[in-house]
Amino acid sequence: MRKLELHWQILIAIILAGIVGGYVYNVQSSTGVDPTIGGITFIAIFEYVGTIFLNALKMIIVPLIMSSIIVGVAGIGSGGDLGSLGGKTLLFYAGTTLAAIVVGLLLVNAVGPGYVDGEPAKELLALEASTEELAASVAGKGPGDVAKVFQRMVPPNIVKAAVEGQMLGIIFFAILFGYFMTRLDNEYAEPLYRFWNAVFHVMMRMTEWIMTFAPIGVFGLVAGVIAKAGYKATGPLAVFAIVVLAALAVHAFVTLPLLLRFVGRVNPIHTIRGAAKAMLTAFSTASSSATLPVTMECVEDNIGVSNKVSSFVLPLGATVNMNGTALYECAAAMFIAQAYGLDLTFGVQFSIVAIALMTSIGVAGVPSASLVAIAIILTAIGLPIEALGVLLVFDRILDMARTSTNVWGDVSCATIVARLEGEKTNVAIGGDPETEPA
Repeated sequence: MRKLELHWQILIAIILAGIVGGYVYNVQSSTGVDPTIGGITFIAIFEYVGTIFLNALKMIIVPLIMSSIIVGVAGIGSGGDLGSLGGKTLLFYAGTTLAAIVVGLLLVNAVGPGYVDGEPAKELLALEASTEELAASVAGKGPGDVAKVFQRMVPPNIVKAAVEGQMLGIIFFAILFGYFMTRLDNEYAEPLYRFWNAVFHVMMRMTEWIMTFAPIGVFGLVAGVIAKAGYKATGPLAVFAIVVLAALAVHAFVTLPLLLRFVGRVNPIHTIRGAAKAMLTAFSTASSSATLPVTMECVEDNIGVSNKVSSFVLPLGATVNMNGTALYECAAAMFIAQAYGLDLTFGVQFSIVAIALMTSIGVAGVPSASLVAIAIILTAIGLPIEALGVLLVFDRILDMARTSTNVWGDVSCATIVARLEGEKTNVAIGGDPETEPA
């Protein structure tokens, strides 16, 4: 019998969690007593299961980030295409990812989904950490703290940084390590690359194994929130989901089309039509990697990009270009901070932007990468990782939307780079209308 795919298992777990959590909340509200089983309250069971799942995610963060960035940087740096083509590609990916993060940051700040009637949604979301303690952990950070962000990127002790979860330092060290691997003679570089590549594949397998328990972990986390807060918790979460979808739409249908029109000198509408199949596949599978063959087909056959450009730009993009994921990571961290009633300064928000930019690259190829990346951001700015649980209610639909945005970013980059490399393409402004996709 065919096994039910993981995303459907998670969706079923969320629905069951809503039913069971709602039942526990109603019993508690009507009787004033927490329902128990074997002398243990249901809420305690939910929290126990959810905590084990979150701990498993925490466990893999450091080795996963280290190995993925080292392998990625070493692989890019040692490739023969890291010249004009590679430089344009990496610059575009970094620029559009940063633009996506800024769009998400601006919309979350403008709408404030973490507030309900002007008050933090902490109680509605059953967030238990003390606001005063959290405020103290991020206190004293202002515009001058931007300089400290870069200071933290150079830790005096990388082992201590790993133990304390100082992810900026770990990421910076991994980038340097990967880069200088490519400067070694092959006899030294090759064994190092094989080692870190093996570590990366082991961590991928571990992540896949941990994610097989995601339905159970998600059930515990979501049921715990509903059991303590009731269905009213979905209110601010729904607003947050709408804000994220709006931000993704702005990036996908305003930012990227403007770049296509004025940098690539192509027709954005015809480009979107040519990429529609890939974007729909990405939406249904929520996987940039799984969509890659379809993306390459659309870019080459419909848009007219050469295989030379698409075979370099698109596989690299499926690994490191995560516009939608980076936007979501930033928005999620801001939403949780708002829910706790924290007024994050420019320095802290700059930290969120910087970490979101780097982690969107570092964990891009991992299933449910956003969970790991958001955990990194929350830890870095002093927010409790347990708050991740509230994000899971609408995560599935948001995952599908941000993956489509990721793939659309890859297509846009391939099209623009091809034009900058002197290719005509089928969607170039002033091109032959008969060659444009129907």
